Amino acid sequence: MRVKAISFRTRYWRPGTDYAAEVADRVQGRLEDNDIVAVSEKAISTASGHIIDEAHVEPGRVARFLADTWTRRLWGGPLGRITGLKDQTLLNLRRYPLREGAAHKQVTLRVAGLLQSLRHYSEGGIDASNLPYSYVSLPLPDPGGAASRIREAIRERTGKAVTVVIVDGDTTFTWRSLHLAQRRVEMPGLVNLGGFPVFILGRVLGLRARQTPVAVSGEKLPPDRALWLARLHHRLCGRGAGRTVWSMSSGLDTSLTGVTWEMLEAVDHCPITLIRFTG
Repeated sequence: MRVKAISFRTRYWRPGTDYAAEVADRVQGRLEDNDIVAVSEKAISTASGHIIDEAHVEPGRVARFLADTWTRRLWGGPLGRITGLKDQTLLNLRRYPLREGAAHKQVTLRVAGLLQSLRHYSEGGIDASNLPYSYVSLPLPDPGGAASRIREAIRERTGKAVTVVIVDGDTTFTWRSLHLAQRRVEMPGLVNLGGFPVFILGRVLGLRARQTPVAVSGEKLPPDRALWLARLHHRLCGRGAGRTVWSMSSGLDTSLTGVTWEMLEAVDHCPITLIRFTG
């Protein structure tokens, strides 16, 4: 089968944005029945207000240990080397900000638990990139509901029946027919064993890594097909202001917490991909 795919630029979705209407507006006039519309989870989380300002978080002892000894010394050293992290990533981890990092780890402990907090980034789907100041986005509490809302908005606006896939940029590792997700998701066929052990196992064994479909509304998709679609969406949509908070702040020529809403609005964002299979 042939595949046709196109990504759509949008304005930055600040909290309060009607993301379902935004998606329906952008794809209107381009859809056919049975198309697939993939949307980035982080953009929906931000639009829905599922964000936390870590500047107001007071870290505890465990969080401070995770920011200093665990992240700076272990992830910036032996753990990072064992898992094949890039030299720049190792350097960033060795310079992990202690106050801001400890506040971030306190949030991940509270929201995602210890096994997720042992990761060096994207703990449980919590992410600081493409957000201003000290904000981080949280995983959607009901990604299936968000996918269904988008699908219904598209049907009302265009009359077309489509499948909607919500995509997290973090990776799922695959070995044959076993798909190990680094967080618990609604997608059938994806297994979660905790973020830290899955990341270590996937990287050390060199398992196939693809972005994660967290929910689907519409046609049922086999897990391997859903993972392929998530990978395609991620490749076409790019990284917005940056893949990590370090690359984002460097690209915008400011500090880690100096990014503003206005800076983000000046950057191209592509949270939507339209995918069509043809005979």
